[in-house]
Amino acid sequence: MAFPFISVIIPTYGREEPLVKSIEDVLKQDYPQFEVLVVDQTPTHKPEVQAFLEAQSTAGHIQWMKLDWASLPGARNYAVRRAQGQVMLFLDDDVELPDGFLTAHGQNYDRPEVGAVAGRVLDRMKLNDFEPGLEIATLPPEAMDPGIAWYHINLVHTTKPQQVLSARGCNMSYRREVFFEHNIWFDERFRGSAVREESDFCLHFRATGLMVWYDPEAILVHLGEETGGCHDITTKSLKYQMTFYHNHFLMGLKNLTFWQCCRFFLRLFDCHVLGRPPCHKSGSPIKVLTRFVFYSAGFADALSTQIQGLWQNGQVYTQQDQPAATDAGKGPIGVVQTSP
Repeated sequence: MAFPFISVIIPTYGREEPLVKSIEDVLKQDYPQFEVLVVDQTPTHKPEVQAFLEAQSTAGHIQWMKLDWASLPGARNYAVRRAQGQVMLFLDDDVELPDGFLTAHGQNYDRPEVGAVAGRVLDRMKLNDFEPGLEIATLPPEAMDPGIAWYHINLVHTTKPQQVLSARGCNMSYRREVFFEHNIWFDERFRGSAVREESDFCLHFRATGLMVWYDPEAILVHLGEETGGCHDITTKSLKYQMTFYHNHFLMGLKNLTFWQCCRFFLRLFDCHVLGRPPCHKSGSPIKVLTRFVFYSAGFADALSTQIQGLWQNGQVYTQQDQPAATDAGKGPIGVVQTSP
């Protein structure tokens, strides 16, 4: 088997020790050929973290790219334009990787029909809930229905390799040609923690005719830190709530039919506003009303974003990086450690 050259891309914002541990886990992988690109959007690191990043960059172990803006989809696009690999593998900056992780991704690309690999994700905060007997072999048919799939795609307990509709952003990889030949890129209009931006990408990915293949051997632990990562807002803030609904509605408006949107938006309301399973949120009338306000405002905001897309595509950070965007796909651009 000929293993492809993998570009491991780690966008980061406001992370310190988890970032260091994530990079160390990647660097100790026993894989024939890979590179590590760290897209760093943190204004100032702790001295010991700064020293670690400088040392790894000087030694040539990582490409360390310092930017002065924070956007997860923007950071991913920025790195892809500079990556040399045949496969782009995206990780969060708070993950723990077992030995053989890169191999588990790379081994799937000997099949020409596979254009992407979705890995298995164990969330640290939910590990205590992972008990024997919860495993499933095959996802239900609903998991391939874009209108309701997002409540049926279980990449935690599923144990059998199979085709899936979408991957999780902290553990996914794609062939290079998805970007440079099919011209599919991450939509930089997805805000904050950019929830659903990977789902949006995967829905566009379907146009390639390739499949997203789930491999449970490509497993990692997602630490799920409360702040930092690739966004600059805490998940408990009001701004995050607005962003959460905006991104969900934007994904639906961009990709789904009218009836699929109706089903998706009703399911979103039932789970995240009313708090019914699997969300299990408080049913307090005040909290339900508060969530409904954000739900409504998020829809209006996403509709405005979609309308603006009629005359501009919102790829703000790519436009700032225009020379690299123009040269994308023509070969290595080199290590970048300054702002665009």
